[in-house]
Amino acid sequence: MNNSLMKKIFLFGFLLFLANIYAQTEGYAVNNDGSKTYYKTFGKGEPLLIINGGPGMNSNGFEDMAKTLGENQQTIIYDQRGTGKSKLSKLDAKTISMRLMIDDIESLRKHLKIKKWNILGHSFGGMLGSYYATIYPNSINKLILSSSGGVDLSLLKGPNLIESNLSKVEIDSMNYWNDKIEKGDTSHKARLGRGRAMAPAYVYDQKFIPIIAERLTQGNSTINGLLWSDMQKMNFDYKSKLKNFKNPVLIIQGKEDIISNEIGELAHKTFPNSKLILLEHSKHYGWLDAREKYFNDINSFLK
Repeated sequence: MNNSLMKKIFLFGFLLFLANIYAQTEGYAVNNDGSKTYYKTFGKGEPLLIINGGPGMNSNGFEDMAKTLGENQQTIIYDQRGTGKSKLSKLDAKTISMRLMIDDIESLRKHLKIKKWNILGHSFGGMLGSYYATIYPNSINKLILSSSGGVDLSLLKGPNLIESNLSKVEIDSMNYWNDKIEKGDTSHKARLGRGRAMAPAYVYDQKFIPIIAERLTQGNSTINGLLWSDMQKMNFDYKSKLKNFKNPVLIIQGKEDIISNEIGELAHKTFPNSKLILLEHSKHYGWLDAREKYFNDINSFLK
């Protein structure tokens, strides 16, 4: 066999290998109310749904995580209702609620013809994943709560860990831009100014500040407000129901997270079959601050 043919075969094999890692599809699932959920999948194998944080943010910032975890399984990211490509004609209490959000997740599972999947919920996504586990427990194999907002509303009662992770100059800057935004300046410049002031609270490694600052410009404040208001109306507290969820649960967050360690510990006490990992030198984005350990811990849990 000549060299040139060998090279072509090797190249074809390598491209096939790459295609398997990043085997990628995208599409739309139809929800119960006729609206559509945009999703993207990576890799092959056992399915893992990644629920991004927010509320009111698209899934764009989660592609890196999905591709990395997609080397060992199939990963799925999706835009939550009203965000990104999952457009709604109206945003109000009738079109945005926690119940609708988890029904969308279930519609997506059925659309993808998945019997059971693993769930990874980050930040607000962890709250959504926990709520999903109370209504659709039989759809889940394993649950991962990554810097999750919690199994109740303790987050709203505790100290403001965003402010306590910022310097006086950063707090002043955040307040300055918040004031401008509240007075109607919704320009990218104002949102990025606020994002830059707040970003140091979210990441231990300061080189990631520009990425986080940009991510913090992407939220939809209407959706955010509607969902927090819905959680308060429904008295979001699922500790007693989640005590019955016997499947394996991994709780992973930064030791210096804006989500207090106590919130992680409360989830650990709540889920009977859970493991809690606190990452050293890490804040809210474990896959940025403690990349290798974060992904190793998740992959070994999923194995």
